[in-house]
Amino acid sequence: MTFSVAFNWLIALFSLVPFIRFGDDWKKSLQLPPKDTRVRTSDVTSTKGNEFEDYCLKRELLMGIFEMGWEKPSPIQEESIPIALSGRDILARAKNGTGKSGAYLIPMLERIDLKKDYIQVHVVIATPGRILDLIKKGVAKVDRVQMMVMDEADKLLSQDFVVLIEDIISFLGKGRQILLYSATFPISVQKFMVSSHLHKPYEINLMEELTLKGITQYYAYVTERQKVHCLNTLFSRLQINQSIIFCNSTQRVELLAKKITQLGYSCFYIHAKMMQEYRNRVFHDFRNGLCRNLVCTDLFTRGIDIQAVNVVINFDFPKNAETYLHRIGRSGRFGHLGLAINLITSEDRFNLKSIEDQLVTDIKPIPGSIDKSLYVALPGDRPVHQETWRRP
Repeated sequence: MTFSVAFNWLIALFSLVPFIRFGDDWKKSLQLPPKDTRVRTSDVTSTKGNEFEDYCLKRELLMGIFEMGWEKPSPIQEESIPIALSGRDILARAKNGTGKSGAYLIPMLERIDLKKDYIQVHVVIATPGRILDLIKKGVAKVDRVQMMVMDEADKLLSQDFVVLIEDIISFLGKGRQILLYSATFPISVQKFMVSSHLHKPYEINLMEELTLKGITQYYAYVTERQKVHCLNTLFSRLQINQSIIFCNSTQRVELLAKKITQLGYSCFYIHAKMMQEYRNRVFHDFRNGLCRNLVCTDLFTRGIDIQAVNVVINFDFPKNAETYLHRIGRSGRFGHLGLAINLITSEDRFNLKSIEDQLVTDIKPIPGSIDKSLYVALPGDRPVHQETWRRP
C-alpha cells in the first residue's frame, strides 16, 4: 500500500482516540476538527446515504474516524467496507482522491486483534522488495496474515513488481484475503484477476469517467524557451493556495526550482535521487503549508494527499495517460475543486491528443482569464488543516 497516506492515517487515527469507559456518552468527548465547508463534487457525494456507524465498527475506531474529520463514507468506502469486513477478496477501481485509503484501512483496523502478538494485521506497511527480504530472513512471519492490501495495484502488478508480489503471496496462509485498489486497470491487473491468487473477487468499478469532476484542465501552447516565462505569468495571475509542478527528470526539477526562486516565489523541490530523510522533511513542510510551490518528478504522483493543493502544472507534459491521470489527481482531492495546466510544445501535441482520447476527457486551450470559481474555494469555505487540530 502507499506508505505516506497509510502510515499518516494510521498514526493519526490511533493518536486521536482517548480512553472511554463503558457507559460514557462517547460522542460528547469527541474533539472534532473545524468543519470543512468547501464545495464537493459528486465523485464523493453520490452516496447511498450510509453512515460509518452502520458497519458495527469498534467504538475506538469510530471515534478516530470522526476526529479525523470524516463525516460520512464516500462511494468507494460504501462499496468496499462491508465486503472487506466479510473477508472476501476485492478488486476495486476508483478515482484518485476519493477515499480509497479509508476503504481498506477501516476494515483492516476493525479486524485487528490486539491480543494476538503476531502479524495478522498488526499492520506492516512496506515496499514489495523490502517485505519479501524480511520474510525470507524469517524476520517477518506472515503465515497468519489475514489481509494483504495492494494499493496502486496497477504499479504493484507491473512487470517490475509482479514476480515479487506472487512470491509474497506464496508465503501467506490459505485463508488470506487480498484487496486490490487502483485508479487504472491495465492488462497486468486483468491477468492477475483471472489467476489463482484471487478467490471469486468482488469487483467494484466507480470509473464511469477517469478524471475527477472537480479538476478543470487547460493547455498552453509554448516553445521550450517560453516555459519559464509562461510559468511566471501563471503565478502572477492565478490564485494559488498550493501548487505542484511536474518535470520529467530530476535535473530539470532542480533547475526549475532554482529559476522559480530567482523569480521571487517560494519553492521546494523533491525527487528520487535525494536522501529519504530530506525528502520526508520537504514533504512534511510542504504539507504543513510552509511553502506554496513544490517542483517534483513522478515520484510524487501516487499516494500523496494534500488537500490544500488547488493547482497542478505539468511544466513537462507526461508521455502516457496513466501518469497524466495520477499527476492531475494531486489537486481536487476528495471531491474539491482543482486546476490542471499543461505546458505543451510542438513535440507534445500528439501525446495531448492521445491522452484526451484514452481518458475521454477535454483539455481546453487556456483562456486569457480563468474563472476563480473553478479552482478557488468560495469566501467562507473552510478547509481542514491537517496539523492544527490534532491532539498532542
